[in-house]
Amino acid sequence: MAQIYDKVALIGLGLIASSMCHAMRRAGLAGEIRGYARSQETRDIAREIALCDVVYDSAAEAVQDADLVVLCVPVGAMEAVAREIGPYLKLGATVSDVGSVKRTVVDAVSPHLPDGVHFIPAHPLAGTEHSGPRSGFAELFDNRYTIIVPVEGSDAAAQARLTELWQAMGALTEVMDPEHHDRVLAVTSHTPHLIAYTMVGVADDLRRVTDSEVIKYSAAGFRDFTRIAASDPTMWRDVFLNNKEATLEILGRFTEELFALQRAIRQGDGDHLHDYFTRTRAIRRGIIEAGQDTDAPDFGRAKVRKT
Repeated sequence: MAQIYDKVALIGLGLIASSMCHAMRRAGLAGEIRGYARSQETRDIAREIALCDVVYDSAAEAVQDADLVVLCVPVGAMEAVAREIGPYLKLGATVSDVGSVKRTVVDAVSPHLPDGVHFIPAHPLAGTEHSGPRSGFAELFDNRYTIIVPVEGSDAAAQARLTELWQAMGALTEVMDPEHHDRVLAVTSHTPHLIAYTMVGVADDLRRVTDSEVIKYSAAGFRDFTRIAASDPTMWRDVFLNNKEATLEILGRFTEELFALQRAIRQGDGDHLHDYFTRTRAIRRGIIEAGQDTDAPDFGRAKVRKT
């Protein structure tokens, strides 16, 4: 594939940024990849593994003359980073992000970007429970959706170019407005994560179930909650604080559904339970048919062989 940007600066060097490095290199999409991370340790690791072409010790240095700047930091840190880099962005540059919340990011970042700089927020719906510069891999975005979230006055050419980059990194792309994005993600990601964190916390509190039993018998479903709940705590703290309204609305709906299921169990209403589980099973089939997961046995996990 042809090069899309000459110089790309990634601010924050965790899972998403490191995967972008590998994906851009795989397809030859950037002339030079620059990186910056707040932590000296992270910068040292990035240099050690040659993650970027250049790793800078300040965000301001990293963004100078960059054609594309991608903010790969927790949502709560976006405003401070935008304020820091704003004066150093070149005319015509595009600034994007990978945050899980969009309305508050738009409101936080936009005021600090100078005229002539194009802001095109985005959100790749891809990830693992791992973090840090060593965690990335080129295939992370393959056949996964990246949501492009243009703001009022977004430059059409800049949006098309960023969309081309994500597609060249393997992603499928869709366009949403910030409010709709936040509502969709509250359903598909934010609330499920909160439920997973809660379920793991409940198990930790149930002293009638021993620690060893929780670990030994986790294949019964608890294991999948623990994988989700292992995600980066700083990132998820910021997600919930910055997507309050949508998350609280979906949590309210969840609570209503849970009460209805409690009532059905208490009253022995097997028909209600069967109908409910049939409907939810159909959603799982739809996810597989859309190519967003596999129907391989045991969720496609490799079997661990005993020696």
